[in-house]
Amino acid sequence: FEDVLNSYLKITNADVYVTGSNAKFLSKDVITQFRGRGDEIKITPLSFQEFTSVKEGNREDLLNEYLTYGGLPQVVTMNETNRKVEYLKNLFTHTYLRDIKERYTILKDDDLEELITLVASNIGSLTNPAKLANSFKSIKQSNLSQDTIKSYLDLLQDAFLIEKSVRYDIKGKKYISTPSKYYFSDLGLRNARLNFRQTEFTHLLENAIYNELRLRGLSVDVGQVPISKTDADGKRKQSMLEVDFVCNQGFKRYYIQVAYALPTQDKIDQEMNSLLKIKDGFTKYVIVGTPTPTYQNDDGIIIMNVYDFLMNSNSLNIL
Repeated sequence: FEDVLNSYLKITNADVYVTGSNAKFLSKDVITQFRGRGDEIKITPLSFQEFTSVKEGNREDLLNEYLTYGGLPQVVTMNETNRKVEYLKNLFTHTYLRDIKERYTILKDDDLEELITLVASNIGSLTNPAKLANSFKSIKQSNLSQDTIKSYLDLLQDAFLIEKSVRYDIKGKKYISTPSKYYFSDLGLRNARLNFRQTEFTHLLENAIYNELRLRGLSVDVGQVPISKTDADGKRKQSMLEVDFVCNQGFKRYYIQVAYALPTQDKIDQEMNSLLKIKDGFTKYVIVGTPTPTYQNDDGIIIMNVYDFLMNSNSLNIL
């Protein structure tokens, strides 16, 4: 197959496009075989802005639909709920899972599927192979090794099912290898894996915002800010505050917190706390799931509703 593709290089004034992402020829293999002679174009599910351009309804209902059934084009054309559910379940089982199992030697299919379920149940939560191995021991009484779990996670990333976001120490300006967060490339596939049982708005919202940031070409890490507190005995103890997303694109950087709502001052303080500990001059955001007006507070932090963020691809540069 590679020789056939190579032969096309001799044709003048012609562009050749090859689609892959299946059990025999994943995109990463194309880049390896044709290093320096081809480019990878990653095709993603529809963004929320694209989704709303072909769907009618109020934005709250459309967002709930998007977070539940995702942005795969075929799903967007369907109106009946049962058709969407059946399509997504079949796609996950008969395309994604089958491709992974046929491409690689998977000794225990049920362990791979259980791992996918665990990851899907914990989007937006810090985890690593050690934690997942402990979960296997407690839930399934299985001794799946950390190395096997890591290799399975790599397979899921190669299949474009999930993406990994690593931790970054903002004050120390260094990466921390573990634990990390995993997000699904399409929420419809994630929810299909869980039979549409676990559809917590906050976690789905965080995943959708991560996907939108990646779609805009930003690298996205999980931030942490070390703080020191004095305990009851007068001793200083260090702890960590989390920043949901540290986003970089060239010389630009954005710090982003995601919240379902900011109903009380305590909740506002909780979301702002880690951002206020960051002393550099990069812009800080709290993206809220309720239709609150977008504004900048006295500390320079921008509070933006999710609709303003998702519907404008330049929303991080409006103020």
